[in-house]
Amino acid sequence: MKIQSIRGFNDVLPADSALWQYLFDTARSLFEAYAYREVRIPVVESTALFKRAVGEVTDVVEKEMYAFEDRGGEHVALRPEFTAGLVRAGIEHGLFHNQQQRLWCAGPVFRYERPQAGRYRQFHQLDVEAYGIPGPDVDVEMIAMTARLWKALGFQNLRLELNSLGGPDTRSRYRAALIEFLQQHESSLDEDSKKRLLTNPLRVLDSKVPTTQAIVKDAPSILDFLDPESAAHLDGLRQGLTDLGIEHHVNPRLVRGLDYYTKGVFEWITTELGAQGTICAGGRYDGLVEQLGGSPTPAVGWAAGVERLILLLQKAQTAALPAEADVYICRFGAQGERLGLAVAEQVRDLLGPKARVALNAGGGKPAAQFKRADKSGARVALVIGDDEAAAGVVQVKFLREDRPQATVTRSELASALSGLFPSKHA
Repeated sequence: MKIQSIRGFNDVLPADSALWQYLFDTARSLFEAYAYREVRIPVVESTALFKRAVGEVTDVVEKEMYAFEDRGGEHVALRPEFTAGLVRAGIEHGLFHNQQQRLWCAGPVFRYERPQAGRYRQFHQLDVEAYGIPGPDVDVEMIAMTARLWKALGFQNLRLELNSLGGPDTRSRYRAALIEFLQQHESSLDEDSKKRLLTNPLRVLDSKVPTTQAIVKDAPSILDFLDPESAAHLDGLRQGLTDLGIEHHVNPRLVRGLDYYTKGVFEWITTELGAQGTICAGGRYDGLVEQLGGSPTPAVGWAAGVERLILLLQKAQTAALPAEADVYICRFGAQGERLGLAVAEQVRDLLGPKARVALNAGGGKPAAQFKRADKSGARVALVIGDDEAAAGVVQVKFLREDRPQATVTRSELASALSGLFPSKHA
């Protein structure tokens, strides 16, 4: 039996991992620039947490969650999203009591979905959340952060859509009006929408079935049902985005697939990825902390799908990815091989941890070693044979520039390499 990866669970190979590192390094630097701090939470949580937070009648809980009973008889689940776990951690460790928290995390999440480009059963998210700040100023900050991230990654032609889901009173009144409207067209709805009609009617607005989409175009708008506080929040959000020059569009059909959202919600959409057009989504969930047993705490956040961002990076081709190596050390002969090991460590000391120093291992003729050096993308090769070892020198061979090969002593390596890699010199 040939053992292969499980469907929807993908490997990230070395040729692709540089792009992932670039994305995460760019995002981490940006989050730190906005004074958000990293949190790491478990992959496995109690199943009850997601049922209470996400909603028992959502697709995530009903159809997609990896839930099982462990050997101790406890019902647990692989996290399908980050927010519920972050709220649990915040309550458990007292992070929300009379405090403001700006947090971010990243890693794998799991949903049993039909795999396709940009949608997998194990996928990864960047997740950013703020607690204890009523907004809408922090909502604007969060969206500005995403806009800055897209600019840093070289993305273009993205569309920002906004809506408000209001508070409990808005949801109750709008839900009743929406059900009444949908019941008039029930026979024409797709089967999933018929099932959702009474349990989760707002999700019908998000149907991808063309016949249902045509029907909901004429559905009542939730904006006509907004309570004064939610309406003021949406106005403040829009004004803040306008002040920052961030173009946006109000879409009254925009809903979220998780029940905890309230007030302002948003999505960033691209046309570059076909059906998987949403690359980032978020909004407010002011009642979630209290719902899970904490004190009333305003909260807002967003999550972005890493695999979809990687697809966009591949299309944009703007990422300045590092080479496999900066310096490649070729060594020949018994004495050259011995000295090469010492020189490799010396160069790592000289250039510091940011430099990539590759040592040829496993032998090989000079032509083969030079071929490996060139393939590594290194800017220079340091060449050490028995003659160089006897003389205490190193040959510096330039692989990317039309410069003559240089001979330097080991004591001269520092000045020779610092001039080539000034930003990496320790």
